[in-house]
Amino acid sequence: MTRRSSHRCSIAVLLFAFWVALPAALSAQWLLVPMDRSQQDHLKAYGLTYWTLDQQEKAEWLLNYRGGSFLLPDRDDIRREAAFRGVSVETMDASAEARMRATVAASNMEAVPLERAPQVAIYTPPNSTPWDDAVTMALDYAGIEYDKIWDDQVIEGDLSEYEWIHLHHEDFTGQYSKFFLTYSGAPWLQEEVARNQEIARRGGFADVPALKKHVAETMRQYVEDGGFLFAMCSATETLELALAAHSADIAASYSDGTPPDPNASSKLDWDRTMAFTDAQVQIAPSVNAFSDIDGHQVNTPWRNELGVFTLFDFSAKFDPVAAMLTQNHESVLSDFYGLTTSFREDRLKSGTIVLAQEGSWAKYVHGNLGEGTFTYFGGHDPEDAEHQIGDPQTDLALHPNSPGYRLILNNVLFPAAKKQKLKT
Repeated sequence: MTRRSSHRCSIAVLLFAFWVALPAALSAQWLLVPMDRSQQDHLKAYGLTYWTLDQQEKAEWLLNYRGGSFLLPDRDDIRREAAFRGVSVETMDASAEARMRATVAASNMEAVPLERAPQVAIYTPPNSTPWDDAVTMALDYAGIEYDKIWDDQVIEGDLSEYEWIHLHHEDFTGQYSKFFLTYSGAPWLQEEVARNQEIARRGGFADVPALKKHVAETMRQYVEDGGFLFAMCSATETLELALAAHSADIAASYSDGTPPDPNASSKLDWDRTMAFTDAQVQIAPSVNAFSDIDGHQVNTPWRNELGVFTLFDFSAKFDPVAAMLTQNHESVLSDFYGLTTSFREDRLKSGTIVLAQEGSWAKYVHGNLGEGTFTYFGGHDPEDAEHQIGDPQTDLALHPNSPGYRLILNNVLFPAAKKQKLKT
């Protein structure tokens, strides 16, 4: 064979290989999960992304791109899972990916790698029902697996097994959310009191406030050691009050008639708290409030009415954590009550970041402690503004695009993000 014919043969082989590879090159490389208003089920989109990570696949969170979209590998099983969950996806070939990445690079956007599904737990009473807690409902609806833990597991040191923990709407001051004012004879409250007293007795604690203070301190250590803590409603305010308390003096033990300590506020040590400082404890037994941290004071004569709260716009490149936690297709959301609804800004420590605000009150805050982080979200249920005990449960199938529940699920995926060096 001559050198020219050999050269032509090589060209023919290369051309054949190019035409064989061309269909694959032109096919979709990725599935884009849009999180703007085109998404038919925002909440289950988080579950699809979590499921993908749980399959040992990589994903990306496209901060500030079309409402905080996700980029998943284009695989048949992921397509099937998206169809099963009712999640909108769009195919993205190499050319479309290049255009998207150019847009992200040139704008206030960032592509953050998501590496693996975090281990999730909810600190919740054994007798709680799923509709007691918005996070539980969100995880169930999205299809994200979680464990339930309670005081026994905390005392035994099991927190280190989890990367993300949510605190059910607990009262860490040991006052049972002052429910004795209106529900003193309710069987569920009597059961709660008996259960907590038994756990305190088994653990060798003097009383329930001492037990809950120990739990609060353990949660604080969990954060300091690198954990991600998320709390809503009364768990936000009372966790901090328990951390600040030197003893059970903060609690008025309505179950045994012990009067509150009138000097409780002066005995608080705010060096131990994570988000709040200099609050005044509400010691009046007839007032169903914990302190003046909450701006709305929902169960008091000076209750403030609900308005709307606004998410702040953060730089995805220079402040990716805050940007992750505020990804949404809406920026102004209707407010909703909880035993703790909002946070007075003059009660926030200087390092606490306000993520969303209603007037002079913070609604949604975040901060760092040691190697970990905490995030507090005021209110009980984003889709039930006036939630009362005994109300029907919220059906999230009626709210698949809830911007308030999106904020909860942002927090669940937050630990999956690869830690990046700040660009400042």
